[in-house]
Amino acid sequence: MLIAGFPAGAWGTNCYLVAPAAGEECVIIDPGHQAAQGVEDAVAKHRLKPVAVVLTHGHIDHVASVVPVCGAHDVPAWIHPEDRFMMSDPEKALGISIGQQLMGELTVGEPDDVKELSDGAALELAGMEFSVAHAPGHTKGSVTFRMPEQADIPPVFFSGDLLFAGSIGRTDLPGGDHAEILQSLARVCLPLEDSTVVLSGHGPQTTIGRERATNPFLREVAAGLGDGFSAAPRRGM
Repeated sequence: MLIAGFPAGAWGTNCYLVAPAAGEECVIIDPGHQAAQGVEDAVAKHRLKPVAVVLTHGHIDHVASVVPVCGAHDVPAWIHPEDRFMMSDPEKALGISIGQQLMGELTVGEPDDVKELSDGAALELAGMEFSVAHAPGHTKGSVTFRMPEQADIPPVFFSGDLLFAGSIGRTDLPGGDHAEILQSLARVCLPLEDSTVVLSGHGPQTTIGRERATNPFLREVAAGLGDGFSAAPRRGM
């Protein structure tokens, strides 16, 4: 399996291209602010053919390049219905103005083909399987994508802004809910195997085992407490 990832834009949002191998079809995850050129560079370098864009949630730092990327490759974008409005109205999603200078670098709106994700769905894309889990708390429509273990490759978990190395997503924007994100951590993350590789929306990769042992939020949830931290550290949007 090939996973090519890079941080993009003002918020350093991780965009991933996932394929069975170089020279094959691929899925693009979270092409955010200023990610379009990085996507094209990775497609050319690894000789990939995109077949879909999938989105962990609708914040502008994760979806700003969806329209140009989908348009360039004539592919659909998948998003949870509760976050779909964010593609066309990013400032409403944030409850703040993101500024005219920055807005000039964004493509606001939906691509021609939008498909909606649901909890428990199994997406078969580019010859790969992605298990979808609805994980609200950062936004109402946040989801994660999990790929099963393959031969010598451990399971891979694209956590979006649910879980980071050492932290979790912020919950102080419209649609955020701290109690809800703790419930999502318990339901979605804790059952995963320790060997599961976590590729998040911001920051370095980690594993579920490492986060279970060291992440203060996941440790509180695992201990059945969940009230030890009133607000998550801010990272990304």
